[in-house]
Amino acid sequence: MATKVHMEALSPTMEEGQLVKWLRSEGDQVASGDVLAEIETDKATMELVARGDGILRKIFVGPGGTAPVGAVIGVIAAKDEDISGITSSAGGSESGGGTASAAVATKPEPKQEPRRAEAPPASGPPRAAAAKPAPALPPPASDTAENGGRVKASPLARRLAADMGVDIARVQGSGPGGRVVKRDVEAAKAAGVQAPSVSAWVPDEAEYQDVPTSQMRKTIAKRLTTSIGPVPTFYLTVDIDMTRVIEARARINSILEADGLKVSINDLVLKAVAAALRRHPETNAQWQEGFIRRFNSVHLGVAVAIDEGLITPVVRNAHAKGVAQISAEVRELAGRARERKLVPEEYTGATFSVSNLGMLGIHEFTAIINPPEAGILAIGAMEETPVVVDGAVVVRPRMRVTMSCDHRVIDGATGARFLQTLRAMLEEPAAISL
Repeated sequence: MATKVHMEALSPTMEEGQLVKWLRSEGDQVASGDVLAEIETDKATMELVARGDGILRKIFVGPGGTAPVGAVIGVIAAKDEDISGITSSAGGSESGGGTASAAVATKPEPKQEPRRAEAPPASGPPRAAAAKPAPALPPPASDTAENGGRVKASPLARRLAADMGVDIARVQGSGPGGRVVKRDVEAAKAAGVQAPSVSAWVPDEAEYQDVPTSQMRKTIAKRLTTSIGPVPTFYLTVDIDMTRVIEARARINSILEADGLKVSINDLVLKAVAAALRRHPETNAQWQEGFIRRFNSVHLGVAVAIDEGLITPVVRNAHAKGVAQISAEVRELAGRARERKLVPEEYTGATFSVSNLGMLGIHEFTAIINPPEAGILAIGAMEETPVVVDGAVVVRPRMRVTMSCDHRVIDGATGARFLQTLRAMLEEPAAISL
């Protein structure tokens, strides 16, 4: 009996997926559990496995194509089994193998309109003469006027080309309709196709460029519109003297040095946040329809910036882990997040989140709550600041943190008490373990 290959929900928030590549071709024998394809979800690139035995008779979505969850993207069946009913309902017809069709159509790439020269104004100051453009290199076959001047390439191929330093405009595509896919970029890299330097080639500047929306960016946009609008949010900010944290970090690293380990200021802040949440379970909570859920365990979400947006890996039971363990876990999760290799249970289920932009020189900011969580802490840069201590002006390292609170769960005084505890722990790190 024929088995439909569906676009499966490979993450809890996934609504559609993008086909990165098929690992099996039409006509290949497959068994249940075999990996058929790689799918780009809203959070990571995941593997799609076969749910039946037989021959991969038909592929409906080629590399770079997208389909909603539940859509039929392929068929597994016996060699002589009639699958015409499935192919017709999916929008294709059996081809007996060969090139993959795209019955669930690949979304058209937005086209880039070239900027046209403007006539000088009838009056007013003269405009500066335009610099003579450098001669452009001849475009490859996949970058013709028929394409509106934009290379057809999958998001994965574009990311890979940027990472490898390959000029994607010089890569010949082998995907559907000449689309550049991962294997083309890898082949171009092996052939020595490099991205041009700015001085070697300056293409004519376009007025704008439309960038296709990744699955992750679509989900970010959708989820955040359910936060700022519907969630009644208020903000609380405190300044924290980080002198003792710096001293504590030096002592801890001197102990860990023999094992080749090292912790950061951020690791100590995460440990303090987890300890403070443990003491204030009313802030370690989620809004649910009809009730508020308070957690005894602290599952701390740590925001990580990647090329496509933001993902929040979760350090589970952070309150019960030492700072060295938190440090190692954060580094490992962040590394796999940037490689899009996290599994759903590693980026879902946080009870509270932390976002740190201090390393980018941001003094202060407000972070958006990730529902159904009731709070998120935004951490700014640590800066040398003149302050009054015992009647004298001294310079101390200070850090500003801002807590975003869902007022349905956290009142002003509740959030303030949590921040008081957090500040006390950071200004005297020995208090973290009390």
